[in-house]
Amino acid sequence: MPLPNLNHEGELPEGIHQATIDEVVAQFGSGTEQRIIVTERLKRIYQLAKATGHLQQLLIFGSYITTKPKPNDIDIILIFNDNFDMRTCSEEVKKLLNHQQTENEFGASIFWIRPSLLLLETLEEFIEGWQVKRDGTRRGIIEVNNDSE
Repeated sequence: MPLPNLNHEGELPEGIHQATIDEVVAQFGSGTEQRIIVTERLKRIYQLAKATGHLQQLLIFGSYITTKPKPNDIDIILIFNDNFDMRTCSEEVKKLLNHQQTENEFGASIFWIRPSLLLLETLEEFIEGWQVKRDGTRRGIIEVNNDSE
């Protein structure tokens, strides 16, 4: 199912929108040099996370999935299955998991979780919570399922 049209503010409508990585790249990956750079970062992050064999979902939010011509970075949440063990990852993947390093290494703001680490909410509630912006309004986010290519 294709992504919905952006609203008059240049954002996705509220909700969690399913997409393949190719659909995300097709809609948001061109137009300016900065968008192309950030898109290459997204593809690298996706490939590294997918190569672990434990990626369940990848969520994208923030300015990259808007009409902003020069998004500074890409905001991502990686959801790994409960069998994921960061101790067995490559050094490059370990950098993905260190929030402080991700901006320098990947030009991204990356958070990660395993469902078993959620104590006070379900995975669905966790994902829905990322729709809330700093000002309290809600935004659209994209969920890239690992098996949806």
